[in-house]
Amino acid sequence: MAAAGQHDAKKTEQRVLRRFHKALSTFRLIEDGDKVLVGLSGGKDSLCLLELLAGRMKIQRPAFSVEAIHIRMANISYETDTAYLRDFASKFGIPLHIVDTGFEPDPSGKKPVCFLCSWHRRKQMFNLAQELGCNKIALGHHLDDVVETTLMNLFFQGRFAPMPAKLSMRKMPLAIIRPLCMETESDLNRMAEMRQYEKQVKLCPYEHDSHRATVKQMVADLERIYPDAKHSVWNALMADGKMIE
Repeated sequence: MAAAGQHDAKKTEQRVLRRFHKALSTFRLIEDGDKVLVGLSGGKDSLCLLELLAGRMKIQRPAFSVEAIHIRMANISYETDTAYLRDFASKFGIPLHIVDTGFEPDPSGKKPVCFLCSWHRRKQMFNLAQELGCNKIALGHHLDDVVETTLMNLFFQGRFAPMPAKLSMRKMPLAIIRPLCMETESDLNRMAEMRQYEKQVKLCPYEHDSHRATVKQMVADLERIYPDAKHSVWNALMADGKMIE
């Protein structure tokens, strides 16, 4: 049984690495001279992303560098172990910048808490990236995130649009990249167990109170009927050329 478990773990790691390198190549996410700022939330996806990019840096071409940012939101009651995150980044020789910020809720209620939190996090990332001279920001969104966002935009906004693998900003010399866009959440969960990533003390109190949670459950229900449902959406996005904007 132990040998079978080791075999499955090895296959998972190989699959994750293969998809990671395929995403970098397919969407030309990393190029010579890039300086990349990784958004390190403390979740399994961002930890895996940092580890994979650190491993890729050891290969001579393309030559690029990586720094990381962890943002603490003052008025959202969840916690992360910043000492663990510092040690984790340091293990790979990657500088970690910890930034504290916050926001005022929208009194009209038109802008949800999740939107405001995300907007202010992005603002801090953009500011630090430009301060450090980074030309790319890497986020840990995976295939499940891409599919769920596509369906959310379709159902709630009436447009067929995903979160692209690479998005060049119009008003600043920055691009957002998503090197995990071909990875499934289930594989990243296995990687987190294999690597024994430390979990957050508390999860965001709003994460289950959103359209995303509803769509995630809907996709899970669809997969019980048709196991390849997520990959069908992905293939449609690739065929339509919507993964790079």
